[in-house]
Amino acid sequence: MDTTFPRLLLQHAAQRPAAAAMREKDYGIWQTLTWSGLARLTEQLACGLHQAGLRRGEHLVVMGANRPRLYATLLAAQSLGAVPVPLYQDAAAAECVFPINNAEVRFAFAEDQEQVDKLLEVRPQCPQLQAIWFDEPRGLRHYAEPGLASIDTLIESGRAFAADHPGFFPEAIEQAAPDDVAAMFFTSGTTGHPKGVVHSHRTLLDRARAGAAFDRLTEREEVLAYLPPAWIGQNIFSYAQWLACGYVVNCPESAGTVMIDLKEIGPTYYFAPPRVFEALLTTVMIRMEDAGALKRGLFHACMRLARRVGPALMDRQPVRTLDRLAWRLGDLLVYGPLRNNLGFSRVRVAYTAGEAIGPDLFTFYRSIGINLKQLYGSTETAVFVCLQPDDQARADTVGVPIDGVEIRVADNGEILVRSPGLLKGYYKNPQATADVLSADGWYHTSDAGFIDGNGHLKIIDRVKDVGRLSGGPNDGAMFAPKYVENKLKFFPHIKEVVAYGDGRDRVCVMVNIDFDAVGNWAERRNLPYAGYTDLAQKPEVYELVRDCVEKVNADLAADEKLAGSQVSRFLILHKELDADDGELTRTNKVRRGFIAGKYQPLVGALYDGRHEQFIETQVKFEDGRSGSVSATLKIVDTRIFPPVRAAA
Repeated sequence: MDTTFPRLLLQHAAQRPAAAAMREKDYGIWQTLTWSGLARLTEQLACGLHQAGLRRGEHLVVMGANRPRLYATLLAAQSLGAVPVPLYQDAAAAECVFPINNAEVRFAFAEDQEQVDKLLEVRPQCPQLQAIWFDEPRGLRHYAEPGLASIDTLIESGRAFAADHPGFFPEAIEQAAPDDVAAMFFTSGTTGHPKGVVHSHRTLLDRARAGAAFDRLTEREEVLAYLPPAWIGQNIFSYAQWLACGYVVNCPESAGTVMIDLKEIGPTYYFAPPRVFEALLTTVMIRMEDAGALKRGLFHACMRLARRVGPALMDRQPVRTLDRLAWRLGDLLVYGPLRNNLGFSRVRVAYTAGEAIGPDLFTFYRSIGINLKQLYGSTETAVFVCLQPDDQARADTVGVPIDGVEIRVADNGEILVRSPGLLKGYYKNPQATADVLSADGWYHTSDAGFIDGNGHLKIIDRVKDVGRLSGGPNDGAMFAPKYVENKLKFFPHIKEVVAYGDGRDRVCVMVNIDFDAVGNWAERRNLPYAGYTDLAQKPEVYELVRDCVEKVNADLAADEKLAGSQVSRFLILHKELDADDGELTRTNKVRRGFIAGKYQPLVGALYDGRHEQFIETQVKFEDGRSGSVSATLKIVDTRIFPPVRAAA
């Protein structure tokens, strides 16, 4: 891949100057930015940043949602040989201190007042942070902080410089090499400080093009960019592949309008983590439960047919003519309108990753004609390691290795990957780099899994999290917490789970209910409640969750290796786990060790045999205030099933 992101920008601008590069919804109207317009904006920003003093090899922090001027800023920094460092826009101010200081950041781009306030708050701890440019001026008119200015001033400065030095921008771009650092992404690790993952133009573009070739992506694709730019998955789908293919990236007006904007755009290429697909399905099922008897009956009848026939049709397997005709009728009456309502009428390829997806959820989308597939990768691998072919999508695997990827399973079950998309290293952390990259180029993923008989990769859990029970009737039995957690999260009424058992005599879990799904369930049963804490402790809700837990136990009993991981006891937490409270990472992964420490009285009560425990927890509210939530939580025992022995 002997090119760079800015060179691809100039290539598109030269070959397709009037074609749409990006769209942004502003005040309810979609505004289009062409490739030539984007190149012009990038040049002005690059010249402005050069005038401000940004130099080759320096880092530029970018904080905000997906916006054309944010993307242009990334390109402008890369044009100068500088390294953009996107940070999560929902991160607390304190979380920005380490990345800014670690990367010695002098310049930052902030989307709006919220991001500006965070950067100003941490400035005393980051004295080298000298300039902050903002995009949205609302609320910032009376700010008089040194070094704070609108991005418009940067553009104006750059426009004047570009007029006087017309050759500067293309010459700067030509100085960049494919193996130069293109971006740095800070992992939201579950323990310790985040690590800066360094990627070159070559590594990111190689994987972007490999993924595009696998799914035959072209410049005709439409993508909705709604996930955090700091997450490398969003960066690959809406930045690297965008520039590699030249398709159109659409930026929603706000987080609150994403579903409306999704329907208006009708993307052809779509990515969402499982929780988004779960939320969409929960919304559908809630609406259907509230529908009239005739409409509800038609929906359920059509869905029974879809689950039986739809996946086979998606996998291009033989289907009886009568069933095929019946599915087409169902498509006319139910599936087509449902896809349209979800915004998926034009989706040709849809991916999910990050966590396991429930087989029922996976089957639902494929059965109604949505080509939902899974992929496997990480920040360190530039995302694309394994993808599922269109006719081999399965809920229990993450696909086959794609072009350029080698996979090996170590003796301890760890997945090792060798690929042209591997990180250059962790920034200023040679020891961490040496821990994950072997001398012969193998990356240690820390994931445990195996290659099945069809060549698909199957992930079980994180290697460090796979443990053993100690004592009791299941002494020595394997315990895979993430596997247990995911099986419970497959139920629509359960949003989050934290499982414990390693080194203990049994498995116990703490549960977060899905407030919307359980709230709707309670309302249909005339069960009154006053907020999450009250609803979570209702005896009826405990019975609902107990039923889910015991279904998982029955399923685990049939698994020879994990029958000992059945859940003995559970409680429902009095608050939702939250990244702002340190309980989740910014990519919504459970910080199991942190939670064990924070809720030590609850963990102790689960294993001491108590049936209730008082807990008071400090929380942060959205407006920045702190408070506390307290409750006496019930602890419930569940049924354990004898292991099902395989027939001789």
